Amino acid sequence: MTIIRRLFVLAWFAILLTACAPAPSNSNSTVSSQPSPSPTASPSPANSDAASVQITLPLLDALLTDEKFATRVKQNLKLSDQQIEELKRVSSADVARLRESNAEDLDDSATDAPKRAEEQLRSTLGEEKARELGRLANEYWSRGDTEGSNDTVQMLKGPNAVPSDTRVVVNIPAFRMDLFRDGSLVKSYKVGIGYPEFPLPLGLRKAQQIIFNPTWTPPDSPWVAKMNNVTPGETVKAGDKDNPLGPIKIPIGLPSLIHGGKSPAKIGKFASHGCVGLTNAQIKDFATLLAQASNSQDVSNKIDSYLEDEKKTQTVKLNETVPVELRYETIVLEDGKLHIYKDVYAQDTNTEENLRRVLEAHGSRLEDLSEQQRTEVLNALNSMSAHPTATASPSPDASPQKKQAKAKKPAKPSNEIVIDLGTVAQKGYPAPVNLDTGSGKVSSQPAKRATE
Repeated sequence: MTIIRRLFVLAWFAILLTACAPAPSNSNSTVSSQPSPSPTASPSPANSDAASVQITLPLLDALLTDEKFATRVKQNLKLSDQQIEELKRVSSADVARLRESNAEDLDDSATDAPKRAEEQLRSTLGEEKARELGRLANEYWSRGDTEGSNDTVQMLKGPNAVPSDTRVVVNIPAFRMDLFRDGSLVKSYKVGIGYPEFPLPLGLRKAQQIIFNPTWTPPDSPWVAKMNNVTPGETVKAGDKDNPLGPIKIPIGLPSLIHGGKSPAKIGKFASHGCVGLTNAQIKDFATLLAQASNSQDVSNKIDSYLEDEKKTQTVKLNETVPVELRYETIVLEDGKLHIYKDVYAQDTNTEENLRRVLEAHGSRLEDLSEQQRTEVLNALNSMSAHPTATASPSPDASPQKKQAKAKKPAKPSNEIVIDLGTVAQKGYPAPVNLDTGSGKVSSQPAKRATE
């Protein structure tokens, strides 16, 4: 398969990518900075505690357009042509449902989508083959186009792991992206993430280039059908008002991108079909710091000139590859404060077992907390769960009347609950540094060493 054909096929993945289609860039020029091998980092096993995106029918519909994936599924599961066609039929039918109902924009679809897919695949293939298909799909989706890479850099092991090298860390349920350089947290960004029907992949990716003024090829997908001036398969030029990629895109392994084009109102929310979304100001700032972190100072100094002609696409290679971790951590100990995030992709990660794992990774135990703290933490886990129970544990000092009131189903905060553990736990993942929320206002915290 030719490079152009392969990219065209992979562009179909863009059903998962609001403004994220990594189609051929039609670059006017390519600027090379003599890329060198990946940055040195101590190899570590993949984090076995990491969540994995559960298969959805729209995700499967996109994967089945990739000939390589479809062939692997057919061979590994020993499926007939008829069964493959049936899988395509049921997955495309769900895409049609989204087109008709606009269901992709509903936050609560996180719980429903994987369950609906599981039931449909069991009905089509039987339980064993449905389970194997889910495993293959998750594995393929998490790796992107990096399969077969011999890189020694891997996902950091353990919960809330802090880099000691140069890498980008995206914690999906926190809507947060961090850039570390040589173990120092340089800057943090609030970001937009993939809708539950079109989740961000999880796993290790890498950034090797920055594409300025990218073109865009719209996929044949529900959200494109709602656009007035765009036709699936056409090339939308750089700088066009209908090009949703913004001024910069950074591929992190097809089919995912880090890119601009998002409004400030979309930051910290569901905002894409499989990409990390930033405002135009954020992506320009991030690209500058990424170039510096990859020892590509020449690129950093020329960003304004690359963007000067918004209709001229330029692809610039970084001097060093930067690992990008896409994590799913709903329980984060951060400088002595416990952050419990909403389980946005219904991964069932807000459990006491995971809480204990996080605390123990940083030298604390659940038993070290006061009874009041334990009650508060366990109630928070329940509240931020994808499947909260109808009752929550009352505080130990609550009166009978208060206990009865607390027995009601707890209200769900939008995204996170923060609990100060005081002197019990002072360690953890670093707090945001110079947090860019997309609003144009940035905090003034200095860069912080991971060991502080």
